[in-house]
Amino acid sequence: MARSGNEDKGDWFADLDAELEKKTQSIVKDVAELNSQRGKLNRSLIEDFAKIQARFAKINVHLTMEPAQSAYAEPTSIPEQYRMKEDFDYAGVKNIQLVDRTQEQGRMGDSLKVWYYNDETTMHLRVVFEYCEGEHYYKYAGWKRVFGQFVIYDVPLGEVDMDDLHAKLAEVVKAWYESHLRRNREVLISALKDSFEKGETFTE
Repeated sequence: MARSGNEDKGDWFADLDAELEKKTQSIVKDVAELNSQRGKLNRSLIEDFAKIQARFAKINVHLTMEPAQSAYAEPTSIPEQYRMKEDFDYAGVKNIQLVDRTQEQGRMGDSLKVWYYNDETTMHLRVVFEYCEGEHYYKYAGWKRVFGQFVIYDVPLGEVDMDDLHAKLAEVVKAWYESHLRRNREVLISALKDSFEKGETFTE
């Protein structure tokens, strides 16, 4: 006996529903794993950047940081010390950066930046150093600052090697720090050119 049209529709949707439920569970699991990885990585990088900021402050170089310390840290009973908040949403942080506020030698805006992006279905971690290359006059927009980038690190999230990442960050920080001690920004730019790939150029 032939089945009715309604029964056919019911069977068809039951198969589709089962397939969609399977996909839902798979994607939910993938997203949870990515969030866990990103949360652990962000917590480590935020701690690293806070230490870099404090080290530069010792030579009176002011770097601003995002996220701000008040968001991820709380003070302890020991002055000038803090502890990381356990209830902060580290996985939700999409960008981490240190920005140089020094006005001499065109340093204003020099910055070490971390963010995430998707390449098709794969999430990547990207670390760049952005720096001002100078100013350019545009006929209809006036003077604009021209920024360049050097790509410090760029890999899929699941392939991040913290030892490799820390080694590259150390190379940048040492050159950045030395350039301030010597009052010579070219120390930094030359080191970046020698060791890292040039990224995009943009105006602000």
